[in-house]
Amino acid sequence: MKVSLSWLKDYISIDMNIDDLADSLTMAGLEVEYVSDRYSYLNSVMVGRVVEVETHPNADKLKLCHVDIGKRSIPVVCGAPNVKKGILAPCALPGTVFPNGTLLEKRSIIGEVSEGMLCSAVELGLGANSSGIMELKENLTVGNKLHQALDLSDPVLEIDLTPNRPDCLSVIGTAREIAAFQKTKLTYPVISLPESDEDIADFTSVTILDPDLCPRYSARLVFDIKIAPSPFWLQDRLISLDLKPINNIVDITNFVMMETGQPLHAFDFDRLAKNKIVVRTAKKGETLTTIDQKQRLLSLEMLMICDGEKPVALAGIMGGLDSEIRRSTTRILLESAYFDPVCIRKTSKKTGLASDASHRFERGTDPNGTITALNRATQLIAEICNGNIIGNIIDEYPKPVSDRVITLSVDSTNRRLGTKLSQNDIEQYLSSIEFKVEKIDDDQLRVIPPSFRVDISGFEDLTEEVARLYGYNHIETTFPLIPAEAVKPSKKIDSRYRIKRLLVGLGFTETITYSFINKLSCDRLELKSDDQKRRLMNVLNPIAEDQSVLRTSLIPGLLETMHYNITMQNKNLKLFEIGNVFFNTGKEDSQPDEVEMLAGLWTGKRMDDSWLSRGKSCDFYDIKGAVEELLRNLRITNIKFTRMRPEHCCYTKPGYTAQLVVGNKSIGILGEVLPQVRKNYDLKQQAYIFELNADNFIELIPDIKSAKPLPKFPSTSRDVTLIVDKDIEAFNIIKSVEVLNEDLVESLYLFDVYKGSPIPAGKKGISLRITYRSAFETLEDKMINSLHKDITGRLAKEFNAILPV
Repeated sequence: MKVSLSWLKDYISIDMNIDDLADSLTMAGLEVEYVSDRYSYLNSVMVGRVVEVETHPNADKLKLCHVDIGKRSIPVVCGAPNVKKGILAPCALPGTVFPNGTLLEKRSIIGEVSEGMLCSAVELGLGANSSGIMELKENLTVGNKLHQALDLSDPVLEIDLTPNRPDCLSVIGTAREIAAFQKTKLTYPVISLPESDEDIADFTSVTILDPDLCPRYSARLVFDIKIAPSPFWLQDRLISLDLKPINNIVDITNFVMMETGQPLHAFDFDRLAKNKIVVRTAKKGETLTTIDQKQRLLSLEMLMICDGEKPVALAGIMGGLDSEIRRSTTRILLESAYFDPVCIRKTSKKTGLASDASHRFERGTDPNGTITALNRATQLIAEICNGNIIGNIIDEYPKPVSDRVITLSVDSTNRRLGTKLSQNDIEQYLSSIEFKVEKIDDDQLRVIPPSFRVDISGFEDLTEEVARLYGYNHIETTFPLIPAEAVKPSKKIDSRYRIKRLLVGLGFTETITYSFINKLSCDRLELKSDDQKRRLMNVLNPIAEDQSVLRTSLIPGLLETMHYNITMQNKNLKLFEIGNVFFNTGKEDSQPDEVEMLAGLWTGKRMDDSWLSRGKSCDFYDIKGAVEELLRNLRITNIKFTRMRPEHCCYTKPGYTAQLVVGNKSIGILGEVLPQVRKNYDLKQQAYIFELNADNFIELIPDIKSAKPLPKFPSTSRDVTLIVDKDIEAFNIIKSVEVLNEDLVESLYLFDVYKGSPIPAGKKGISLRITYRSAFETLEDKMINSLHKDITGRLAKEFNAILPV
């Protein structure tokens, strides 16, 4: 919202400078974003004296003038009839941008160089006289800037209003706020209408068929008007707020809207079929050509202003072309109404039409302000257009808006704000912005907000008003009493942060993808028909066709991110995402089941190429190692990686897929992405993924940290190699040693797997390294060799293994 200082002063005396005013408005909740001066374009316009006038050698109607602008004299080609030697006139220099947007440049005019321009009042936006150059008084100093010489300054405040303050979308609304913190009185325009012997009921009628969408509709008739340009003062007021003058009628309706905040619309009365107004919603298949000359198909929920036959305006948004004001218009019907804000906003969004009127209606106008604005506009039309006002007024108000009565406790207000205001203080503050306040007792006040304050509905709103009028900077800063003991953070939140930090430390990058995915994602993942991931929940109003369902897996988002990065030539990727997936419960009107999942993807080379080595492609064991390291740092023990049966593999490759089991609970899978799935996502290079149930494994993270002393005695290690059946998993062999629970076995790990000659077909060699250590003594070889031989024998017997010679 823009408002000029000169316009504000029509309603209130302002005794502070513009910077203080802007600061005060901001502290009162009306943030002033920018202050500019309307006449800043006159910086390059000087007071000049015409010292010589000659006839243009190549044009009889032009004159070649020499103009003194203080420090020098410049040639100016001029065609004004009143230019003469010795007069003072505004002289614009090259670089001046005039109010109509024209840029002045130094140029040659029919063979003569012109280094400036002698200006008329119209060209400078300082008056309506365009018959010749503007003659200045002789007491002005040559060479001074024009706006300084004429003391021209009109600051314009650009206010960033929040949507809940439509009452300040007007000059009077802003002036009312200034009056409150200045503690001065607001002066409203005096409205006086001449009496008439004619009755509006004899000429027209208004019928409201949808009172819920149009609770109030007021109208007046003015005849015998003459369409013409508006007087300069009216045009100047509109231009100060960046509104373009059109004609006297349209300009008056815009002026009153900016003055009062109530949008108005003028219809050509003679173009209204049956000379009547009907307010109703659109019928199926109806169309309307709006004043922007576009035909619009109307939907059933749109509120229309109609005549006796057809729609003539989109209510609260834009008028129709057929009933707009034209040069031939002599009789007008003036509309001032209150429309349902939700209806106006929906229509504006659906049609793509937005106007100053819709901006106000969709935020909420004053339902009791229609008559005041209507009479104000009628008065101006009678004065400016010499119109004949038809007597009386039509005011259809089928659903009057009742007063909102709010009880305000002074004690509760002070406790909420941290202030010590008296009852009289609060009463004075609220009364200054036209709230009706009555004392109930020593503590309570009965408050009725004015109808233009549509944002006030309860106690909290009133305390906010008291706070901003008292001044936020006057409220003493206090701190809440917080107990010294800290609250233990949520395990889930803390664990989520740790997981992200660990994965970033492992070289992964977090991605955040939409929770909405393509409905075809399940097919692209090659999911079976009975897979629970096909329990999709449809989105009622999808933002795009490829985001029509809630995701049941994080993998589609990671694969699409991989595709996007590869198209950008970023082929080495380590990605992860932690987020919720959603499963349809199958119950009507029920929320989906939400499960938090953690998924990762690794593709491309294990590490980037360098001078030291050529990078090798990542494989299954890289992604497995990353998951193992994550779980190890989370101190989750008893983890088992077991081969997933081929019939249970969906979007991962059989034989290259492992299932993660902790205890008896499955927490996820990892493996190579199935080639067909890669093809479905247009991916050519191999990729490896893991997908873990975060809800399940976060529960397994221990809350207590344990520690043990560092060993005092040295360790010793022995290797064992077993030739076993190729289908036996090394994990089971390692687990078998752990189950023995030998005190001297500190650790063991797999360090080699071999297939091929001389190992028989269908067999493989598995080599383990076992570390032995005692907490009480240094172990002797004889003791270790005996124990190692015993463990080797047990393993050979349990797994039917052959010991190499």
